[in-house]
Amino acid sequence: MKKFRNEGRPELLSPAGNPEKLVSAVLYGADAVYLSGKAYGMRAASGNFTLEELAWAVDYCHGRGVKVYITLNVMPRTAEYPALTEYVKYLDSIGVDAVIVGDIGVFMLVRETAPELSIHVSTQASAVSAAACNAWYKLGAKRVVLARELTFREILDIKKNIPEDLELEAFVHGAMCISYSGRCLLSNYFTGRDANHGACAQSCRWVYSPADGVKGVELAESNRPDEATAVCAEEEGGETFFMSSRDTSMIEYIPELEKSGIASYKIEGRVKSAYYTAVVTNAYRMAIDGYRESPETYATDPALVRELDSVSHREYGTGFYFTPPHETANTVTRHGYIREKAYIATATKTVTEAGEDGLYDAEFIERNKLTGGDPVELISPGKVGRRFVSDTLRDEAGESIESAPHPGMIFKLKVPFPVYEGDILRGGE
Repeated sequence: MKKFRNEGRPELLSPAGNPEKLVSAVLYGADAVYLSGKAYGMRAASGNFTLEELAWAVDYCHGRGVKVYITLNVMPRTAEYPALTEYVKYLDSIGVDAVIVGDIGVFMLVRETAPELSIHVSTQASAVSAAACNAWYKLGAKRVVLARELTFREILDIKKNIPEDLELEAFVHGAMCISYSGRCLLSNYFTGRDANHGACAQSCRWVYSPADGVKGVELAESNRPDEATAVCAEEEGGETFFMSSRDTSMIEYIPELEKSGIASYKIEGRVKSAYYTAVVTNAYRMAIDGYRESPETYATDPALVRELDSVSHREYGTGFYFTPPHETANTVTRHGYIREKAYIATATKTVTEAGEDGLYDAEFIERNKLTGGDPVELISPGKVGRRFVSDTLRDEAGESIESAPHPGMIFKLKVPFPVYEGDILRGGE
């Protein structure tokens, strides 16, 4: 019998866009991860996993008490089903914990091909009612990933009117979509890239401006000035973001989540960096554990909010948890991402004994340039970034150097606290 981290409590579910991100999610506290093979998942740009890497992922995660869910949430055409059938058989053979399905044809294929394999119904299925959840349950679903358009009140009502053993999953952090539960044709219309096959070009995030001097009637995207799109209005300030949604962040509402009956708190972001996966997972892990240790005295730690501000994101909001879609001002007021802090390096070894100088002699593998004397921060599982100055920079042989300029370079640095393999060194500004 496998033992898993969450022990019957709501799980923290993190994105794993590739093997590196999967390791980050596991190290920084995920109870479960969701990922995709090279096909049939809704994030074609995230790198994803080969068949051999999928088998490795299951072994790696199960060995650490973490569950593995595989996304099968594209909307496949008839010609794709023979290969999909073999893929489902393979997933079942390597012991994945569930598949995430958005199409009823795929759902029935899994039931027939791998009847013991648990099925989670994707948010792509747009489940917004107890009736929909109950219908999926009767077909054999173990979990429903709720549509993001629901309020807390609606989620509570659904929970009261479904079988006790039907789990609910909901997104608590990450990008929102302008379309209903992700079902969108904009990308296909503008570029021929099918969003419902995982190849979304994120047309809703493009910069649009008045076309041919016509204000408030037609807009053109900055890279396609000759292709105008009719719209109704132009926002103030000369820039229009009439489709770009804010990112969701529920870090300040952990008590509400814990009382909601949601079984799985999902972090969006398989296309984001390993740094993003680590920091966001770490922040929610600390918040959830802090609440569970002392619910009566729990208060949001501002340091965790600052951690989430350090990753790449758009302006934050709370999605539709507190207000229905027609009452929510959920589009951004500024264009583009708020950029994350520089991900400088990853610790290669665990060092828990200090030297005579009271410092820990750590080794790192570089991702981005570090110059001696730069302020930096170290992130460890269960701890927010701790600041120090990189004034003891040395090469792999221990010789003093002015900078570590090359990605993949091994360098050494004395750190004022213990360092664990997988810890992240980031910019301290």
